[in-house]
Amino acid sequence: MKGVLWLAWRQQRLMILTGAAVLLACAAWVVYRRSEMMSLIDATGWVPCPGWNGGCESPATFQIMDGNVTGIRALGTLGVALPALIGVFWGAPLIGRELETGTIKPALTQGVGPRRWFAARFGLAALFTLLASTAVAALVAWWWAPIANTLDGPYWHDAPIYNATGPASVACALFALTAGTLAGLLVRRVLPAMGAAFAAIGTVTVLVTYFRRSWIDPETRITPGMTPKRPVGSAWSTGEFGYLTPDGREHSIWNVCQTSGEELRRCMAEHDFVARYHKVYPSSDFWTFQWIDTALYAGGAAVLLGLTVALLRRRLA
Repeated sequence: MKGVLWLAWRQQRLMILTGAAVLLACAAWVVYRRSEMMSLIDATGWVPCPGWNGGCESPATFQIMDGNVTGIRALGTLGVALPALIGVFWGAPLIGRELETGTIKPALTQGVGPRRWFAARFGLAALFTLLASTAVAALVAWWWAPIANTLDGPYWHDAPIYNATGPASVACALFALTAGTLAGLLVRRVLPAMGAAFAAIGTVTVLVTYFRRSWIDPETRITPGMTPKRPVGSAWSTGEFGYLTPDGREHSIWNVCQTSGEELRRCMAEHDFVARYHKVYPSSDFWTFQWIDTALYAGGAAVLLGLTVALLRRRLA
């Protein structure tokens, strides 16, 4: 390792080594906690009971869930926060600190062009971002898998699971790094750049989360007459449910027939309702949502990186 790559490593090694140490500590903790969970599963002969209303709960279920749900959610929360941490504390100072202190000038007087200098610094940061976010996503998924979508445990659509596992979490981390880097280049001062990066990353993440359920149509589950409804199970309920008329028109339960038993039967007959409906996203939609989010974050990262490279020479002049 020499030249601009050696300089990039020298300036970022504290961040990289600290991050690596935290990841190793997290990995050791997950291995220990998961091994305890698997030993308990084997000892009790526990069989997973998917869904919060599956009707197959047992004392072993509550024991296993109580001992692991909090830890999985804590690790997942770290995964959710990781992109913002990377964008604010690594991306924003990546160029912003050099511009604010003026230390970039000596580096560029050694026959090194700004783009080559940037490529080494950003490339090293992006590599560690990719490795760190992938490692955290893998740890969360590995610990969660044996009790996935069980009882009151984390479900695939819960934020600590969805936003901390899958390719979208990795793409989000890379987007955050590029957003922070561009903020540092434009603002030229570290603290304001950190604030701008946090605002940008938070805004984009909130918008993606808010509009996520508009990416695809939910599945409509129809129950004829008074037939017992299908349990929600591991699906993600939209909160849209109600009644159907013979011609297929939907009537929300919030407007009519908020009853049960014989009263419900009479109310349905009075309004000529022939079935009930409930709209959900099945667990199989996890990957559809993930790949859409991944494309959005990766596309955003590519645009921001291209803009950074295009502005680099002008801003460093």
